[in-house]
Amino acid sequence: MNPHGGTQIPVPAPALRRRLGVFDAVVVGLGAMIGAGVFSALAPAAAAAGSGLLLGLALAAVVAYCNATSSARLAARYPASGGTYVYGRERLGAFWGYLAGWGFVVGKTASCAAMALTVGLYVWPGHARAVAVAAVVALTAVNYAGVQKAAWLARSIVAAVLAVLAAVVVSCLAGGAADTARLAIGGDTGPGGVLRAAGLLFFAFAGYARIATLGEEVRDPERTIPRAVPIALGLTLAVYAAVAVAVLAVLGPDRLAHAAAPLTEAVRAAGAPGLAPVVNAGAAVAALGSLLALILGVSRTTLAMARDRHLPHALAAVHPRFQVPHRAELAVGTVVALLAATTDLRGVIGFSSFGVLAYYAIANAAALTLTRAERRPPRAVPVVGLAGCLALACALPAASALSGAAVLAAGAAVYGLRRR
Repeated sequence: MNPHGGTQIPVPAPALRRRLGVFDAVVVGLGAMIGAGVFSALAPAAAAAGSGLLLGLALAAVVAYCNATSSARLAARYPASGGTYVYGRERLGAFWGYLAGWGFVVGKTASCAAMALTVGLYVWPGHARAVAVAAVVALTAVNYAGVQKAAWLARSIVAAVLAVLAAVVVSCLAGGAADTARLAIGGDTGPGGVLRAAGLLFFAFAGYARIATLGEEVRDPERTIPRAVPIALGLTLAVYAAVAVAVLAVLGPDRLAHAAAPLTEAVRAAGAPGLAPVVNAGAAVAALGSLLALILGVSRTTLAMARDRHLPHALAAVHPRFQVPHRAELAVGTVVALLAATTDLRGVIGFSSFGVLAYYAIANAAALTLTRAERRPPRAVPVVGLAGCLALACALPAASALSGAAVLAAGAAVYGLRRR
């Protein structure tokens, strides 16, 4: 009750400022998708699928399209920070939203640390941890100053990476070493290998979720998000397809599968060794772009979970001047910097892959509950997306699946204890 009688009116949670238009939203999505993955994912995918690499890429694109469509329709309906955490909570119940948020925050925090270490290894291998921590501190400061400044930095990063990738494609296809016969599908391809390659390549597409996660900072979200997500995904698919065809035509599936730095090796084989340092620099810049988008996404999901008190409520604060979740950003940045400085997570974040698939499975399940009046997608879209997520999760190595299941089980146990 208030002192003058009557019921106390609840004070609404402070909201973030809507500053991002379609172009900036697309750039944020591109920065998350055209990251370090394009420089490194092709080799393990070729090792899994052999000459069926392009089939794996096509399958990954189909699953990504279904997930992106489901996420875009849900984001237009619920334009708030948190992404699938919000959609699961609103459409399936509090537990499923919590589970999606838990898997995303825990898994992607580890991914942030691994990406920061990747930046360090490219920039200054002898002092990789120091560079990683510096990168986290710098990008956290950019995010703290406002989402618009983060979008401006993302524009520069995306432009630089696209220029490097264009140079790779042109040098490979115009250098005389390309042979279209290397693109033919041979007997080394099997359904299991294609599925595993699709799982590896899918995670390179998963960055379109950053657009939905930033839903509370997008202008006219009902219109902007459904436009930005497919544009970003379509551009990324075109870039990945062009790079994959160019590199595969030069190296062939066997040589590509054993390449430590596929794009660097491809430009050398194509007769452009002087381009190799530029490619390495592009990989470092791309890793920075992925790290920037990851920190943005994790901090916004942290904000949403803190609002519901699944995380400390102090993290729900919004800066009065910059209109960003500054405490959540500082907390995420601190944890990522500590992990990058003390732990080597590059080989032990399989649970992050499992968590991403669980995250999108929940998004597709939530999209299935939309009605026609809520602009639900065609029923086949979330069905194929949900089945694809489950199939790709089953195709992951056993250690990744077990570690991912353990992380989700730990989150479920924490939720159960808090409810009791």
